[in-house]
Amino acid sequence: LVKPFSTPEFMARVKALLRRAKPEVLSSVLKVGDIMLDRESHRVYRKKSEIRLGPTEFRLLEFMMRHPGRVFSRSQLLDNVWGETIYIDERTVDVHVGRLRKAVNNGRMPDVIRTIRGAGYAIRED
Repeated sequence: LVKPFSTPEFMARVKALLRRAKPEVLSSVLKVGDIMLDRESHRVYRKKSEIRLGPTEFRLLEFMMRHPGRVFSRSQLLDNVWGETIYIDERTVDVHVGRLRKAVNNGRMPDVIRTIRGAGYAIRED
């Protein structure tokens, strides 16, 4: 957009961009299967029961829910959830995935996180 521009034209262009944006980018709620994650309130529900997660497990679940079905290696999860500037052993991912599994499955429900031997982890789409 080149200056000078009128306010109505600017607003029209912003509205057009918002219409074309993906709905999940605009929404604060992610839903995959029977799991619902609310980014604004930092709450997670499975079948309408609230699940208590730590901040790292929350970020891990949020990242995986943004890409359901996609397999991520430990190093990809480290870079995207913890950040590229921090050094943490890759096995730390296993610990946090284990905590996330325990919280989300609550011992009674089917596992929503798949382990793909030699490849990484993915969240089930169904």
